[in-house]
Amino acid sequence: MDDYAEELNNTFVKLSEGDIVDGKVLSVTETEILVNIGYISDGIVPSEEVINDEDKPLVDLYKTDDEIKAMVVSLHDAEGNVLLSIKKAAAIVIWDELQDAFDNGKVLDVVPKEVVKGGLVCQIQGIRAFIPASRLSVNYVENLSDFVGQPLKVKVIDFDVEKKKVILSRKELEKEELNKKKKELLQNISKNDRITGVVKRLTNFGAFVDIGGIDGLIHINDLSWKRVKHPSDVVSVGDNVEVTVLEVNREKERISLGLKNVNDDPWLNIKEKYAEGHVYDGSVTRLVSFGAFVMLDGGVEGLVHVSEIADKRIEKPEDELAIGDKVKVKLIGIDEKGKKIKLSIKAAKDDVDKAEFQKFNDDSDITTSLKDVFAGIMDNFKE
Repeated sequence: MDDYAEELNNTFVKLSEGDIVDGKVLSVTETEILVNIGYISDGIVPSEEVINDEDKPLVDLYKTDDEIKAMVVSLHDAEGNVLLSIKKAAAIVIWDELQDAFDNGKVLDVVPKEVVKGGLVCQIQGIRAFIPASRLSVNYVENLSDFVGQPLKVKVIDFDVEKKKVILSRKELEKEELNKKKKELLQNISKNDRITGVVKRLTNFGAFVDIGGIDGLIHINDLSWKRVKHPSDVVSVGDNVEVTVLEVNREKERISLGLKNVNDDPWLNIKEKYAEGHVYDGSVTRLVSFGAFVMLDGGVEGLVHVSEIADKRIEKPEDELAIGDKVKVKLIGIDEKGKKIKLSIKAAKDDVDKAEFQKFNDDSDITTSLKDVFAGIMDNFKE
């Protein structure tokens, strides 16, 4: 009998307090988990020794035949069972895993539990971890609470076992993803491509547009065919825009974009739209020392030299004109290649005056008028 007892005892594992053991769940109640650990008696895990970050009922966390790791807290509890702790075992294992994640840049999955001063708090198998607000995203985060309860992928960027400090960053992964997209985009994008993007910020010299991993610049001159004083006259931050790739510099990772469509170029077939010697309506857009720029109805801007503004000599264009004035101009020259048009207000006025004079002196009208006058005079003599 002694040999049988010894042989039976040898079939069970040898345990000591503090050991980490593998077990299989036999049953689950609201207060504890019964576990087979291959020992002479079963193990008991009380509910307070279970990791339960989401405060779920124990029966929702574990099922029969689930495999677990637990620490031996006591070999004999009040009922003769082995007292186990999943929480204490996890604390040992998870610190090793966190160390490995920190050393090797591994990605972890976490769910922020609450907002605290300066960031968010997460629980990683019972271990408190912190995500600073500045490490949450590459973009500014206005409301940290939007991330509470949301699954996030993060990296460990600071770690100290003795101080129980774990600092996480989601920003690192976003940066890596953006760099990956940037490299792919720079390799695949080409001049004259039409792509969509989102306006991210405006400056005095243009608008920066996110085109999927990299910001491209629309210079102020490439926003519109018309003269633009400030980019905000054409686009706003957040606008979705379709742009044309004007230039790609892969070495400097710069992309120049254009918002204006080539097909909308008012200079396209310009001589079919405007003819030298004709008079057109326009609006004064700029005044400079040597003349005035006038926008024609078709969207083309031409120059009226100071000598072509009035019949008399003037010192400054603003002596005769103001920005916004509606004027008639005669087209006196087109440089299609240089995209320049010469205009004359003086010549247009002369043409208008001549037209009025010609209209007044039209033969048929004058003949009729003279006959009427002569007839009236003769009638007076007869009387």
